[in-house]
Amino acid sequence: MANENENLSVWTSISFWRRSAAWVTGFAVILLIWLTFDTMGQISMGTDADLQKAVAEGKEINRVPAPTVINYHIDYKMSKTRGHEVPVIGAKEPFFGKEWSPKEAAALLHLGKLTVQAKNCMNCHTLLGNGAYYAPDLTKAWLDPAWQKGGPMQAMTNTGTTEEAMAKFLQNPSQYPTHARMMPNLGITAQEAKGVVAFLKHMSSIDTNGFPRNFSKTVEQFKTGGTNAH
Repeated sequence: MANENENLSVWTSISFWRRSAAWVTGFAVILLIWLTFDTMGQISMGTDADLQKAVAEGKEINRVPAPTVINYHIDYKMSKTRGHEVPVIGAKEPFFGKEWSPKEAAALLHLGKLTVQAKNCMNCHTLLGNGAYYAPDLTKAWLDPAWQKGGPMQAMTNTGTTEEAMAKFLQNPSQYPTHARMMPNLGITAQEAKGVVAFLKHMSSIDTNGFPRNFSKTVEQFKTGGTNAH
């Protein structure tokens, strides 16, 4: 029979493992709670006041800006400190010829989101990492130089702004052949098209930690005459 006073290894102690499991579980619960609140703060939409202050002071905006970001110029530039591209919000610019109030902008974005859902856009496209890969990723579609001034889509649709070109295309895409995989006509109305374009512009302003990757390289290829995959 083993000596009752014999010193046993801590690694064979049931009480040690019970205490360890309790501490690890407690720490994991606390960490999970902290990460949940941190994530909620990161994905919560900012306010118009936050946006105006950030633009005026030249500071980084909330990860998800207020709907009124559609009233501003949006660019996408490499951040040396972060090692990937980040959205840059510039001066105000008209969107469909006007400046939208916070209430109007929120309503337009809501219409755009509902239209994207109702038309099942994610059956073909990818939005913020979700969806299919049959058609181009739309996360930063607003920034695609093909839709910008001097780009082929404005010339093809006979329009003068990015938003007008996008809206006109969405209402009757079969009139504007852009790819071997043609987008079907989905019966999108003029107002719904405005909403979808607002939704796309708002998405382009969201800090997605450089997603989709290599988008800036695609832009440079386009500017130098290369192939644009978006």
